[in-house]
Amino acid sequence: MQIEKNADKLEKTLKVLIRDAPGYLGKFCTAIGQEGGSVGEIETVSLGLTHNTRDISIYVDDESHLREILRAVTQLEGIIVIEVVDEVLRRHQGGKIGMKSRYPLESIADLRKVYTPGVASVCRLIEADREKAHEYTSIANTVAIVTNGTAILGLGAIGPVAGMPVMEGKAVLLDRLAGVNGVPILLEDRGVDHFVEVVKAIAPTFGAINLEDVAAPDCFEIERRLDKALDIPVMHDDQHGTAVVVLASLLNACRLAKISLLDQTIGIVGLGAAGTGISRLLLSYGVKRLFGNDLKPEAMERLEEAGGRRETMEKVMALADIVIATTGSPDLITPEMVRSGQVVLALSNPNPEIRPEDALAAGAAFATDGRYVNNALAFPGLFRGALNARARTIDNAMKIAAAETIASRAPEGELVPGLLDIEVHRAVAAAVEQAAHRSGLARRQ
Repeated sequence: MQIEKNADKLEKTLKVLIRDAPGYLGKFCTAIGQEGGSVGEIETVSLGLTHNTRDISIYVDDESHLREILRAVTQLEGIIVIEVVDEVLRRHQGGKIGMKSRYPLESIADLRKVYTPGVASVCRLIEADREKAHEYTSIANTVAIVTNGTAILGLGAIGPVAGMPVMEGKAVLLDRLAGVNGVPILLEDRGVDHFVEVVKAIAPTFGAINLEDVAAPDCFEIERRLDKALDIPVMHDDQHGTAVVVLASLLNACRLAKISLLDQTIGIVGLGAAGTGISRLLLSYGVKRLFGNDLKPEAMERLEEAGGRRETMEKVMALADIVIATTGSPDLITPEMVRSGQVVLALSNPNPEIRPEDALAAGAAFATDGRYVNNALAFPGLFRGALNARARTIDNAMKIAAAETIASRAPEGELVPGLLDIEVHRAVAAAVEQAAHRSGLARRQ
């Protein structure tokens, strides 16, 4: 499994005044290493007569660890720490997205083409044939990212405004990985009826709807009603994007173990949005034995309606060849629960139900967590492919095509490919588009 160095660390930038003489920069870096930190990029900001100013990226465990490192380096002679910059906050200042024109506006001639009077002829064209809007406006390449802030990451119901950085991040990924415009839409009212009516009202602006960070069970009803009411794709990514990447991971895990996924007994611990989406897609793929457990009876009923079977958590752990946990409860699975030879995917972020190293030490054949089963591998290509086909919806066949493509692009020995590999997202989009045509859902030939 490819692991990005310092993936779990906080990144800080220290602006440091360092004496311009041999050994001082080395002493600074050594002090950081002795305190358990790591040094990243070093950039020279300015050169002085006696001291140089440098921006030095460091990686620390937490804020307490940072304070320990600062105490150590400020005791060094010839070293002055001027400022500590939080790189995450700096990247978010002013927001991460913005609307930009695709064409220049440098003359009256430019103005006449993109606005009045030239634009009137395009309006008349669309008035006569509404379908022309998909050719002559941004509608066909724009996705609404809609949230009510009830299930933001692992943070819970912190509200839509606090969740806006996540929505902007989603828009960045759609743009950079698939060339799709993502527009965040924040809804303060948490009611299902309000959510559905607002999205129906704004739907003509968009080519697809991405429901994001909406808590169960409301997310199921919202998606069902919108999918029925609208003739554009509606997808709750926390369910379906996660499910696609889990299926891709399992296809490769079974391939490496030389076993058939369809012959395995699957256990799902936690049947919220992600767990339900995963169970439904695995059953659609053809998995025959799928057991699940959740604290909420209605969640168990949804599993049974989909074709799964409810069991106690202890029974799930005892019966399952492959365990997938999506509970949001750190350390829920103890090493004693892990059966020798099991595959364990503990997917809750940022803290999994069991750490992969603990599951492996307890006898698991393979274990991973949510850092490496990332739905960002799926949703850009899913939306790109659906938009390219002008699909009416995103069905299970399209999701399975995405999962099989992701699995096929993983390097040898890995479960999934790199998240930033543009060719992977292009391949997923092409597979999804083809699947939409095979399913008869495509409107663009």
